[in-house]
Amino acid sequence: MKSPLPVRNGVNATRMRMPEEGPWATAMDYVLEKFGHVDPAGIVDRFERGEVKALGGEVLTPTTPLSEHLFIWYYRELPVEDRLPVELSILHQDENLVVVDKPHFLPTTPGGMYVQESALVRLRVLLDLPDLVPIHRLDRMTAGVLLFSANPETRGKYQLLFEKRRVEKTYRAVAPVREELEFPLVVRSRMVKSRTYLLAQEVAGEPNAETRIELMDTRVDAPSGQTFGLYDLQPHTGKTHQLRVHLAAQGIGILNDTFYPVLQDQAPDDYTKPLQLLARSISFVDPLTHEPRRYSSKLELAAFPNHA
Repeated sequence: MKSPLPVRNGVNATRMRMPEEGPWATAMDYVLEKFGHVDPAGIVDRFERGEVKALGGEVLTPTTPLSEHLFIWYYRELPVEDRLPVELSILHQDENLVVVDKPHFLPTTPGGMYVQESALVRLRVLLDLPDLVPIHRLDRMTAGVLLFSANPETRGKYQLLFEKRRVEKTYRAVAPVREELEFPLVVRSRMVKSRTYLLAQEVAGEPNAETRIELMDTRVDAPSGQTFGLYDLQPHTGKTHQLRVHLAAQGIGILNDTFYPVLQDQAPDDYTKPLQLLARSISFVDPLTHEPRRYSSKLELAAFPNHA
């Protein structure tokens, strides 16, 4: 369902489903009752300016009857966001793809308290590409290679690569070392993630998540005397928080992870302690040119610098 309103300042218009009947005489009456506690004057102003539209592009006015349109689109009034002190860099750009190095702490897409401060909105504004959309996602706390589609006409071909698992992804992580673990180690489990709960969980049942773990190097942390390892991770599935859960389940939770194995109290971001997880590379055969492509991150994990 295509929005009748264009992207504005890098942000999509919001879609809203209207009730087919009710005590509201007009569409604006319903919107005011639902969101009037937030910005009643702003809602009236948007209807009066003609900034609320229906699927066919029809403009809704303050007197448009409730039942005239099932879906409407409008621009939200967005709060002013402080710019996150992190920057993304572009690894590749052509007419179909934009590949970036996403830093820690920057979300992939708008959500919650982060709208303008997301990789998607930053890139749409920076590159003047309102049709840009992510082909896959990285957690806000995970850094590394992230792909965006710049061309709606070819987008489906690249999305299909991820759906068919024809993309090879490698990650690097820093975590404690357990001498009793033998590598390479393949972890398989069944994972579930509720939209209403922060954490993903492993449950009994047929495995739906698989990760290959290889210990690449070790070092001793001088202040604590603890041994940490640099791990190469190859996920063969893409479940939410999969790598974080699988390492924590082996007793080697990723350094600076505030979710796993124990959920810590919410606190302001500590930019000196990013999650030590990096999406290091993505490889695939391009569906348009049929040539191999590989994109590698230029970022480093602070706990294991200068390691190729």
